[in-house]
Amino acid sequence: MPQPTDAIFMQRALELAQNGCGSVSPNPMVGCVVVHQNQIIGEGWHQQYGGQHAEVNALASVADQTLLCRATLYVTLEPCAHFGKTPPCADLLVRHKLRRVVVCNEDPNPLVAGKGLQKMREAGIEVETGVLSAQGRYLNRRFFTYIEQNRPYIVLKWAETADGFLAKNDCKPLKISNSLSQTLLHRWRTEEDAICVGTNTALYDNPRLDARYWRGRNPVRVVIDRLGRLPSSLNLFDGTQETLVVTQQIGSDMLRQLRDRNVQSLLVEGGAQTLQAFIDLGLWNEIRRVQSSFSIGVGVAAPVFRAQQTDQQSILNNTLTTYIPILGGTISRF
Repeated sequence: MPQPTDAIFMQRALELAQNGCGSVSPNPMVGCVVVHQNQIIGEGWHQQYGGQHAEVNALASVADQTLLCRATLYVTLEPCAHFGKTPPCADLLVRHKLRRVVVCNEDPNPLVAGKGLQKMREAGIEVETGVLSAQGRYLNRRFFTYIEQNRPYIVLKWAETADGFLAKNDCKPLKISNSLSQTLLHRWRTEEDAICVGTNTALYDNPRLDARYWRGRNPVRVVIDRLGRLPSSLNLFDGTQETLVVTQQIGSDMLRQLRDRNVQSLLVEGGAQTLQAFIDLGLWNEIRRVQSSFSIGVGVAAPVFRAQQTDQQSILNNTLTTYIPILGGTISRF
């Protein structure tokens, strides 16, 4: 049965899991807390893809290993039951004879999918599931989309003027985001596996699509070039990071190919036609729209979409608004 303190300790495990953002994909972010007599005696998280799992790190941090047989372990995702890059964590918990294991989310990966829970229960460990499950699914929304929908989690991002334009009609670069918004964008780039632009953006903006203003990994660059128009002299082809050229239409087949390359999440930065194509096909999970305080009167119009607003915040003279999909509802932009 759930205990009054379960949510408190699971919340701490979720906080620890977040530390793996941008480092563990295509694995999920996982945090783990070991508790004895309502005191945390060990903590850990999955720090790097291919490295030790959260449970291993948490158990190793416990100073007095004799307490483990009387302890409760809180973990944000079902312990694995198969050999991958590391041995099964469920076997490790059984070996240490944990008294109780509390799990936030069951693992949808067919290689796990309840097998870890079964192993622990058959060994006599008391197992509780579903504690703060909604928070856990949101934390690992990229992973759950990747497994359950067979495609990457997709974030659409753009910056527009106060009167709703992405660029001038001549398509020359227009600075809309302020420096702080730009820094935030580069942080976002480190958190996603890949970043996508269309042909026109590649030609007119000649972007680098790296994360030079934030510490972290650079995403895989994905450029859509159906007609082979892009010259090799562009920054996208400078060899500093992996670049994939897509010659097919935006759609499910394209996204499945990215998934097959272990691309768990995709940040789409435009331009207008590319963004609108993802929206019209319903192939998106988040929209992050940055609005400036100035107008230009005429230009390339920003995308139109139906969505539920989830947050809005000021970034100096910019406004960042985030959205998630809804079925029906009102038009967020006119």
